[in-house]
Amino acid sequence: ALLGQEEAQKLFCSIEGEDAVKAFRLNRIKTDAEEFERSGAEIDRERVDFPPDADITKEEFPGSLACHHSGAIYMQDISAMSTVYAAEYKEGMKILDSCSAPGGKTAQLSALVGESGVVVANEYDRKRSRILQGNIERMGAKNTVVCNLDTAMLAEIYPETFDLVLCDAPCSGEGMFRKNERAVSEWSEENVVMCAERQREILNNVAKCVKCGGRLLYSTCTFSIEENEENVAWFLDTHPDFKLTRASEALTANTSDGICLENCAYDMTVCRRIYPHNSKGEGQFIALFERGGEENARKPERKKKTENNKPQREEIEAARRFLCENLTKETAGELKMLGNYVFIAPDIGLPPYNVLSAGVCVGECQKGRIIPHHQLFSAYGKDFKLKVLLDGGSEEAERYLRGEEISAEGHLESADG
Repeated sequence: ALLGQEEAQKLFCSIEGEDAVKAFRLNRIKTDAEEFERSGAEIDRERVDFPPDADITKEEFPGSLACHHSGAIYMQDISAMSTVYAAEYKEGMKILDSCSAPGGKTAQLSALVGESGVVVANEYDRKRSRILQGNIERMGAKNTVVCNLDTAMLAEIYPETFDLVLCDAPCSGEGMFRKNERAVSEWSEENVVMCAERQREILNNVAKCVKCGGRLLYSTCTFSIEENEENVAWFLDTHPDFKLTRASEALTANTSDGICLENCAYDMTVCRRIYPHNSKGEGQFIALFERGGEENARKPERKKKTENNKPQREEIEAARRFLCENLTKETAGELKMLGNYVFIAPDIGLPPYNVLSAGVCVGECQKGRIIPHHQLFSAYGKDFKLKVLLDGGSEEAERYLRGEEISAEGHLESADG
């Protein structure tokens, strides 16, 4: 009914008769196309024209490869990684990824805004937020805060704060039918209605976090108009300070128009849809909004805690000495304590609770010395004065990935030669 008989039949045949396409994205935080090529990474790959840095692969177990463990690549659906390119980016932007697990889009955004930018990555589900945290650590992002909050709390903490808010909302998952049998078994009309209501609640909350002149990027991985175009119409009706705006030319050229609604005042063809029968990826819906109005001169500020006492100052000083002794250059960001750990935190206020990480974890201070955290090496590995460099296909690398101890002899390099 939505696509017409011919187009719908192509979609059904794709879902029922074709395998999902496996793909990965080069992580620009860690590498680029030329460097990745020179590294000789042993992975089956075929470059695609869009989105940038994307390759399709037939690797059976890509998660076992050195390039995956090192964070040089991230396994991600082509359509999912296309979503963020609806908007334009520049270094220094502040972004909220409000429903961010497992972290693929978060890592993309972290690379696009550079180290001078900030990404707050939130995930409501506690277990999934830990997965998000692990992926951000592996990808080496230095500018990302990971938290585990309800979106209503985000609205209170960060009113009119962000240049862009991404709302990749939980949905009924119709776009994942070809990829995930569980999405088929869990589907029901009742679930579609429930998802649409939950999406409206989330949208209402995170819209408050968009600053005047900022953008709100809404996406789902489903086909239902209840969760897509109808939610867009509802949002515009209830948020007159927002308007629907066109996605980038690159994304528009590689996607289909949204579906027009009867008696609707808005042009839904501006929204973007991705179908597996005309894309290498799975199903996706994308809508980009812009917030008008003038920025408030004064915003409510959260009271800062003042109990950062002498023991914490000593731990931070120990971390500062450790970084000076071991890195070739100074780190950007303020040193802050979260629990027993010291972080190199990006320039943004932190929620009062449920912050899993803030920037890069330096490590834990014990008796005046720092026990370094793995994330420090993932983010700043190239800047260490002493480091061990291994070829990804070498016997030593394979032993290391199996968890075995290896010798640094013959592999240790010094920044001063």
